[in-house]
Amino acid sequence: MSNPVIESEEHRALRKAVAALGKRYGREYIAQTVAEGGHADALWAEAAKLGYLGVNLPQEYGGGGGGIAELSLVLEELGAAGCPLLMMVVSPAICGTVIARFGTEEQKRTWLPGLADGTRTMAFGITEPDAGSNSHRITTTARRDGDGGWVLNGRKVFISGVDIADATLIVGRTEDAATGRLKPCLFIVPRETPGFGRRPIDMELAAAEKQFELTLDEVRLPADALVGDEDAGLLQLFAGLNPERIMTAAFALGMGRYALGRALDYARTRQVWKEPIGAHQAIAHPLAQAHIELELARLMMQKAAHLYDAGDDMGAGEAANMAKYAAAEAAVHAVDQAVHTLGGNGLTREYGLASMITAARVARIAPVSREMILNFVSHQSLGLPKSY
Repeated sequence: MSNPVIESEEHRALRKAVAALGKRYGREYIAQTVAEGGHADALWAEAAKLGYLGVNLPQEYGGGGGGIAELSLVLEELGAAGCPLLMMVVSPAICGTVIARFGTEEQKRTWLPGLADGTRTMAFGITEPDAGSNSHRITTTARRDGDGGWVLNGRKVFISGVDIADATLIVGRTEDAATGRLKPCLFIVPRETPGFGRRPIDMELAAAEKQFELTLDEVRLPADALVGDEDAGLLQLFAGLNPERIMTAAFALGMGRYALGRALDYARTRQVWKEPIGAHQAIAHPLAQAHIELELARLMMQKAAHLYDAGDDMGAGEAANMAKYAAAEAAVHAVDQAVHTLGGNGLTREYGLASMITAARVARIAPVSREMILNFVSHQSLGLPKSY
């Protein structure tokens, strides 16, 4: 088994190629897209054409045959260039992975080639207004109808990109016939399905991807809308959540690297006294610390991706949570220090760092809060009693 710490020549080449693509777009492209209320369609299409979006999906369905290690690398480098694609976390990483691992042959043929070449996208709906971090309280339910199909009812909130996604992978719950208890199941819900409503959420966050509240009112689906085995829903759900955490770490790392890069450029050239301000330890040391924290977080992300791609779901679960935690903390610190380094300029639109203060907080909050990760580690890793 290869050492995830030492990147292969192929990975280094991939980093270089993706970085070159990101440089052609950059932060200005995303800022203009947000200002116009549009979507990052041009970057998405070009990344897809170059094979970056589907690098983790099976070759027999049009993907690159790689894993989450490669996909997280792509997102990190785009983020470091200032133009991350949040839908990469959702469409190829979560939905693509779940369908590739558990979908029927028909579902794979229908969805994976499009997810790989960027012509189709899929959102992911798990969070609910009254459930929050407790997935056991999900109230979106699915029941069998008389024709063998399904009927879904419920609500979801903070679901990214539903307006541009061809379908949403919805987490619902069905009743176990033997025990009467509800169990999670995954359903593909096409965007224009009757009864499937969406309402945009007014966010302070400046991002090309919009957030939505969803309503499912007697949404009727065919039998083959169910992904995988009805009795293995929890296993399938967590198969998608581990890549989500790894990709969120990549998103945060890219953001932190971009902010740090802007701060370093400024610290090298901004001169108030005899030397540029970067010569002063009060400026240099916090930036060095931010760099160290980002590098350490990347190591954990690489470990998590390595374990996941090797099929160690249990080990990947611990590492993915730790990676997401570490990367989020490192990103928040890097962005804060970058703004502080630039002083007043750090709050101007010209330098584009102020909006990242809000964006960096997202990595701490979503898809799972740092407190819930600490709960996981204290209970699962350290064997301490559960507090909830």
